[in-house]
Amino acid sequence: MSMRYRVLGRHTGLRVSELVLGTGNFGTRWGHGAEPDEARRILDAYQAAGGNFIDTADTYQFGQSEEILGQLLQGRRDDFVLASKYTQAGGKEASLLATGNSRRAMVTSLEASLRRLKTDRLDLYWVHFPDKVTPIEEMLRGFDDLARAGKILYAGLSDFPAWRVARAATLAEVRGSLPIAALQVEHSLVERTTEHELLPAAEALGLGVVAWSPLGGGMLTGKYRRGETGRKEGFAGRVFQDEDSGQRTRIVDTLLAIAAETGIEPGELAIAWVAAKGPLPIIGPRSVAQLEGNLRAASVVLAPEHLRRLDEASALPPVFPHSLIDDPVNQQKASGGHLDDLILPSVPVA
Repeated sequence: MSMRYRVLGRHTGLRVSELVLGTGNFGTRWGHGAEPDEARRILDAYQAAGGNFIDTADTYQFGQSEEILGQLLQGRRDDFVLASKYTQAGGKEASLLATGNSRRAMVTSLEASLRRLKTDRLDLYWVHFPDKVTPIEEMLRGFDDLARAGKILYAGLSDFPAWRVARAATLAEVRGSLPIAALQVEHSLVERTTEHELLPAAEALGLGVVAWSPLGGGMLTGKYRRGETGRKEGFAGRVFQDEDSGQRTRIVDTLLAIAAETGIEPGELAIAWVAAKGPLPIIGPRSVAQLEGNLRAASVVLAPEHLRRLDEASALPPVFPHSLIDDPVNQQKASGGHLDDLILPSVPVA
């Protein structure tokens, strides 16, 4: 198969492949992952399929992911959009000053990442997640300084609440500083709460969205029902969604039923479902065999009936204020009784 490409949000002209290669499994310092030779095979196969978007972080495998990528990208660095993150720093024993979201931590972390990656710039730099103490203004100023120095090209926020994303995007816009280009969130059939606020905010504000863990830590492949362990044990149960509710059992049952009907693997269906909702799925294979299965998802087009069944199985209960806003009675009142005559905007209004 050959990958297709999408523009990352409405604030860039950056053309990225429809599947993002996450490299948290590049290395073994966490006690679970791919050795360098297997990582090379994964990257080679991803590139051969047309993939051009790599996502890593300073903390992945305690810096080993970036170190391996630094070796693997020699001679082909310009073939990829390279993204990394800061907040946790790269070592096992990160210091107080090297961690968090401050400008100091940002600069220190970036310089260390550039050394490990053997490059002079990052195409996209993410704040990994909020530290609850650093103001958005400080992060924006840090991003702007790094962009002016030519060390990063684009900036993004990972795992931030929607209200902080909106404030960051708005402040950058009114100040004429480096825009927030993208948002990274967890999104899958078993983690749809991002649809309440984060995904509509990103769409309204023109942010590109990439989605981590589209397989729910592997749960949506059905492999844990077969007795496999994978991330459930390899990462000490972190970034893993367990089949611990009736709804999650229905979701896996529905995936397995559609897989039986179509001959498409359940994991491929789960990744294709995320892509159908708009975000770019981040795949995180530990082997070439896993990568090949993930890549097949790019050619999967879910039939409307299958999409409906998956949507229904994974549907979220409404939350306030959307339960009030989306009430047809209230919408009729807000339109003077002419709701059915209104042509609503295709993009949510900010």
